[in-house]
Amino acid sequence: MLKSIRRTLLGAAFVSGAFMPHAFAETSINALFMAQAAYSEADVRAMAEAFSKANPDIKVNLEFVPYEGLHDKTVLAQGSGGYDVVLFDVIWPAEYASNNVLVDVSSRITDDMKKGVLPGAWTTVNYDGKSYGMPWILDTKYLFYNKEILEKAGIKNPPKTWDELAEQAKIIKDKGLLATPISWSWSQAEAAVCDYTTLVSAYGGEFLKDGKPAFQSGGGLDALNYMVTSYSSGLTNPNSKEFLEEDVRKVFQNGEAAFALNWTYMYNMANDPKDSKVAGKVGVVPAPGVAGKSEVSAVNGSMGLGITTASKHPEEAWKFITFMTSQETQNQYAKLSLPIWASSYDDPAVTKGQEELIAAAKLGLAAMYPRPTTPKYQELSTALQQAIQEALLGQAKPEDALKGAAENSGL
Repeated sequence: MLKSIRRTLLGAAFVSGAFMPHAFAETSINALFMAQAAYSEADVRAMAEAFSKANPDIKVNLEFVPYEGLHDKTVLAQGSGGYDVVLFDVIWPAEYASNNVLVDVSSRITDDMKKGVLPGAWTTVNYDGKSYGMPWILDTKYLFYNKEILEKAGIKNPPKTWDELAEQAKIIKDKGLLATPISWSWSQAEAAVCDYTTLVSAYGGEFLKDGKPAFQSGGGLDALNYMVTSYSSGLTNPNSKEFLEEDVRKVFQNGEAAFALNWTYMYNMANDPKDSKVAGKVGVVPAPGVAGKSEVSAVNGSMGLGITTASKHPEEAWKFITFMTSQETQNQYAKLSLPIWASSYDDPAVTKGQEELIAAAKLGLAAMYPRPTTPKYQELSTALQQAIQEALLGQAKPEDALKGAAENSGL
């Protein structure tokens, strides 16, 4: 009788899975993403769902924060081991590597990955000869323009230089088509540093020389002078000093800007007739250059996915990262962020309907200019953000504002 009961219990245990730990074992990983620009939150959730279907033994818990909170959330969670996978900006690998935030994944990167991914994309995740993740969002800022407004103003081609941009904006303003034709994201945030970097690259400036600030003269000063002149002339929307990228997108989509500097994702969103008043009228070109100095200008705004050193599930985390950054996944969502894979640009499914954007990307992505690579980037960026605001608001001359930023940069 006792043997019979024991056999029954054992049978029940096997059926329920009590003695089959691998049958229903589920590993949970936590991943941190941003809730703005590039891929939408709904798209990231859809990607993660597809991953879970393919890997039913791995559950992915997603968390989204605004870009402005991404860095601090990542760093603060290290003590508690909060995240396995984090999205990181191209400006952070130096700091994250120095402070042991991300795992060196160089040995995990296959030859196929090395050959297949665009060479420039690797700069997003590399520091000091090592790779700290996989590139995921390959991005720079482009100049978007409203084709209908330019046509009404009698302007045949979009500007090729920043001076031409100001000239065309003045024509549009003088003809009464728009009061403030240009929109930028110049809020006291990283967005303003991205716009500033685009102009620094156009003017041939440098951020650092021999590890010390060099932006307070030459091209760095020319860039801020341009911003201040554009703002004070009334050609730039005065609310630009409070705008982030999403504000710029909304203004442009409402037909309230002839020109706007923004990331890739705006192209297809502004062309969506469900949400945009300017669908079908959106033009895009690389950000302009400066006569005698540059043909185009571009900031490296790319981002990568990495494994935190606090992760207890690095294998599952890497599996998730390789799925999210795979060519198949990226091609499927190429309307919001262009793929990191070179051969994707020969795929009609990727290029169809966004040929103009791809043409701009071929020039813009090749010209991407880096923000300074330093473990003290956050301090430097904060100082630059403040300097840009002070100069725009007339609280300091551009040269004095930049001198102050150099002194407060921590370098």
